[in-house]
Amino acid sequence: MNFNQLKTFYFAVKYGSYSAAAEALFITQPAVTKQVQQLESAYGIKFLNRFGKKMVLTDAGEVLYDFADKIFQVESQAEESLRDFQQRKSGRLRIHASESFGAYYLPFIINIYRKKYPDIHISVNIFPNLEVIENTVKLENDLGFISYPLEHRKLVIQEVLEDRLVLIIPPSHPFSRLKRLDPQKLDGQPIVMHEKGSATREIVDTFIRKNNLSVFITLELSNNEAIKRAVEEGAGVSLISEHVVYEEVKRKKLKSVPLADPTMKRKFYLIHHKDKYFSHPFQMFLFMVNQWATEYSTTQT
Repeated sequence: MNFNQLKTFYFAVKYGSYSAAAEALFITQPAVTKQVQQLESAYGIKFLNRFGKKMVLTDAGEVLYDFADKIFQVESQAEESLRDFQQRKSGRLRIHASESFGAYYLPFIINIYRKKYPDIHISVNIFPNLEVIENTVKLENDLGFISYPLEHRKLVIQEVLEDRLVLIIPPSHPFSRLKRLDPQKLDGQPIVMHEKGSATREIVDTFIRKNNLSVFITLELSNNEAIKRAVEEGAGVSLISEHVVYEEVKRKKLKSVPLADPTMKRKFYLIHHKDKYFSHPFQMFLFMVNQWATEYSTTQT
C-alpha cells in the first residue's frame, strides 16, 4: 500500500474536501485528486463518491478510513514519543550490578535520578560480578557496577567510590567500647567471612595475612544480609563495608568499630561498553553517579 496515497485519502475524508486536504498536506488540489484515484485504481475499489462538493464514503471507504485513522494515530504517538526523547523527557536505562552495590548504594542514586527524570524507565538486575561483566560486553545492559577492577578491550571502566571496611559486632560485645580497633585484637576471634573469591574476602584475607592473625572462621556466607544476621546472633564478628551495615547500626542492632588500618577499604567500579551510545538519559545518570559518589566520599572523611 502506498502510504502517501493513504494519507491523502485520510486527510480528504478527515477535512471534508480535497482543497482542505491539499492545504494540510502542502500539495495542490489536483495532486490530491490524482492520489485518491491512484489508490482506488490500485485495488479496483471505489472508496469515495462525490456529489457536488459533498464526499460520501463507500462501504469499502469506511473500512479503509477506520484503518487509516488507527495507523495515523499510531504515527502521531510515535512522533510524540520521539519528540519526548528529543526534549529529554523519556527513555530507558538497563542497569546490572553486583550484590553489594546494587542493594546498598544504587537505590540512593536511582532515587535522586528519578526525582529529576520521573519518566525514564529504569530496570535493575543483580548478578555476580562476572555476569555483570559478560552482559556488559554483550551490550545486554546500558551500564554495570562491579566490585573489582579489570581491563577489557571492549569495556570502559571507571572507579565510582571507595568505602571503608568496619568491624561489626553485637552491641554487647567487649569490643563495642572501642573507638578504633587495633588489628591484633582480632587474633583468636571467631569470625564470619564472605565467601571465597568475593572482593571483600580477598581484602580481609590480605589483612589477616599482613597482620599475622590467627582467626577461627565460624561461617562463610555469600550474602551481606546473612552475614549481618549471623553476627547479630553471636556467630562471630565480621568485616564489612560501612554503608552496608548503616541501618543496623542506626537501629542499634549492631555496633560498628572503625579499623586502625586506613587501607581497609573496598572499591566499586562503573563499566559500560566502549561503543555504547551516550543517550541523554545515560549521560545524566553518569553525571548523577559521579555527583552522588563525590558527596558520599565527603561524608566519609
